Amino acid sequence: MSTELSGGTAGPDALRPLLELVLAGLRAGAERRGGPIPAGSPALIAEQTAAALGITEDEDALLRLTEFLAYGSADPADPACAAHLHCPPLAVAVAADLAVSALNPSQDSWDQAPAATALETALLAELAELVGFQRGRAAGVLTSGGTESNLMGLMLARDQILGGTVELDGLPAGRRPRIFASRAAHFSVQRAAALLGLGENAVRAVPVDRELRMDAGQLAAALAEAVRAGETPIAVVATAGTTDTGAVDPLHEAAELAARYGAWLHVDAAYGGGALLSDRLAPLLDGIGRADSVSLDWHKLGWQPVAAGVFLVRQAQTYASLARRAVYLNPADDEQAGYPSLLGLSLRTTRRADAFKIAVTLRTLGRAGLGRLVDSCHELALGAAEVVRADPALELHCEPILTTVVFRYLPASGDPAEADRINAELRRVLLREGRAVVGRTELPGEGPGRVRLKLTLLNPHATAAEVAAVPAAVVRAARSLSDGT
Repeated sequence: MSTELSGGTAGPDALRPLLELVLAGLRAGAERRGGPIPAGSPALIAEQTAAALGITEDEDALLRLTEFLAYGSADPADPACAAHLHCPPLAVAVAADLAVSALNPSQDSWDQAPAATALETALLAELAELVGFQRGRAAGVLTSGGTESNLMGLMLARDQILGGTVELDGLPAGRRPRIFASRAAHFSVQRAAALLGLGENAVRAVPVDRELRMDAGQLAAALAEAVRAGETPIAVVATAGTTDTGAVDPLHEAAELAARYGAWLHVDAAYGGGALLSDRLAPLLDGIGRADSVSLDWHKLGWQPVAAGVFLVRQAQTYASLARRAVYLNPADDEQAGYPSLLGLSLRTTRRADAFKIAVTLRTLGRAGLGRLVDSCHELALGAAEVVRADPALELHCEPILTTVVFRYLPASGDPAEADRINAELRRVLLREGRAVVGRTELPGEGPGRVRLKLTLLNPHATAAEVAAVPAAVVRAARSLSDGT
């Protein structure tokens, strides 16, 4: 039984043979899986998990369980694994993350993470400039992802506009604070409103167009209606890269309307922020620099291991309500002596040095190198759309904007309800058979005919032929369902 530690001068020697076991397990598990996801039902995977965990005090546990994990994983490096914003991480980023795991710095005080504290601060200054914020005036923090970042943005919006936590009990309904987001905005907006004491009903859903892009005219009307009712607009949430279609809301219009009504503008660019790396796609996000706060996720179009979320604010002073003093972490006299603290920038206390892997990746590939990966995935999406368009059994919902393709199988009957049933079921057929991982969504609206399938293409090394094979597999599975075979 190994009890060696990963740190210190002896740590690398202790890790080396263990890493060989992990690598062997990863290879053996992937070969055993033989596809994008293990074939079988959830019940079978649960049964296999119980068997794998049933052996205790096993010297081979690391190798055996790593092999099982690799076998039982959905592998985003497989071109047929294309359901979610679930990227295959770059090997260099994974290697960098190993260094962080071995050293185990914590970002809640300088004396736990001297270099990592300075590195995160420097990296965030770079990312602020990428977004269009002014270096030296912006601030930010690494987060667990878009959900946490969106919560932080709306918390600061509440505090800036309303002056802090508000008591809503007894407040007339007409005077309640309101948040405006599109119908295609991430569900974390409603969750954040609930956590902040505003209630999910504080969020007003703004209609979208066919691409699921917020309608600026409808936003203007909703804001005006709220003010007439005596309500207080505290935030406009614009999405730069919706989960389903990759649509980018009209950022300039959203900024102008937010400013007109004295509301905070938060841009959720967890997906679309990757477009800033690409000269071709960056213009889609024109206007993002006008936001008060921005969410980015480099574990999507940045090819980082989870977690690699980023939260940025345009003006550092708007962070004031998160400031905290804990004498055992950031005593005032330490800060006065020049020891910086990141504690007041995060909702979390203990926090990994997630900035390190991003910094290593940027120094290795540069913006241009990462931009080429973004462009490759965009090209794959355009090619997949052509494949869908050319097959009369399939219907393309809209042209790809970033790297997603939304479509559906069309049954011969033309019945919308049957189309929904078949499209919902066929992806489960593909999962059970271990052939493909295809996403499922529903378009806004009412009634049948709204179920769609989705490819989210984040593997820049996939070939056009490999991607084209996924819609073909969808058609085969759908016809098998229709034939009852």
